[in-house]
Amino acid sequence: MSEQYQVAIVGATGAVGQKIAEKLVERNFPYSHIKLLASSRSAGQTAKVGGHTYTIEEAKPEAFDGVDFAFFSAGGDVSRKLAKEAAARGAVVIDNTSAFRMDPDTPLVVPEVNPQALHEHNGIIANPNCSTIQMVCVLEPLRQKAGLKKVIVSTYQAVSGSGAAAIDELTKESHALGLSEPSPQVLPVKSQPKHYPIAGNLLPQIDVFEENGFTFEEMKMMNETKKIMSLPDLSIAATCVRVPVVTGHSESVYLETEQELSLQEIRDVLTAAEGVVLQDDPTAQVYPMPLYATDEDPVFVGRIRKDPVEKTGIHLWIVADNLLKGAALNSIQIAEKMIEQKEVSS
Repeated sequence: MSEQYQVAIVGATGAVGQKIAEKLVERNFPYSHIKLLASSRSAGQTAKVGGHTYTIEEAKPEAFDGVDFAFFSAGGDVSRKLAKEAAARGAVVIDNTSAFRMDPDTPLVVPEVNPQALHEHNGIIANPNCSTIQMVCVLEPLRQKAGLKKVIVSTYQAVSGSGAAAIDELTKESHALGLSEPSPQVLPVKSQPKHYPIAGNLLPQIDVFEENGFTFEEMKMMNETKKIMSLPDLSIAATCVRVPVVTGHSESVYLETEQELSLQEIRDVLTAAEGVVLQDDPTAQVYPMPLYATDEDPVFVGRIRKDPVEKTGIHLWIVADNLLKGAALNSIQIAEKMIEQKEVSS
């Protein structure tokens, strides 16, 4: 009989937490019991997972006793407060926030890209930014084939990346579009003084601005890509934009390889890439779109073009469900890979 694992989901009432619970069941993850953990406000409520009803418990240190895997998706403050407590009690923490991503002692993992990093964990493993995950899934096989020297990415990120309040704001503004003056309160950054409507609009700001003019989201993409791919000197720049789409992040990516690849070689590499689906037939208008990537596991890539001037330059378009491969699914795949590599025992 295969080993069974005790699992905890921190932030179980949130969008990502719920997706983690759904995917654990869908993928037949070998769990013997699930603990649903949330704030004291939600403690005592019930939720169903896989046909079983669980009572939501308050997330506090003693809740992690006996837990093998703890999936955190309740915000950076909660992770900073409880992740090390959970790890100290023997749990492997897989954290969906930015709290530990750039910690040199914490692996930042996309299983299709750098599973070897799991050997170095000290009880906490960081799940990368959603936009970073889908991009490196496409970059890594091309890097393995021809090297990688430059990346310029512009993102088109869905509002679900900002949580339920942003989805509600888009819905309300869309219904009121043209009927009344919107009164935005959430986007682009709830904690900042200025807010702009998202319905019928694009917001070229995700998270706060840094001193260099890039936003924190853009810096996350840039720094995380270098760490995951072990390319500290990679030339990379990002522009991140919030768009009026509920789910599914899209990215326009320009990259330069060290060796020239033909279009057919690029397509062959990406067709064979784990977790990637090629949708690239412009004659039939086939290309990735967020509407059709929603609730789908893979990373989709298309609109592949050779740059008209730079012989090693490649343009492509990447789309994925930001709540699945961008968060919940990647977290579970990390746990699955750890079991496969015998990095954890029940």
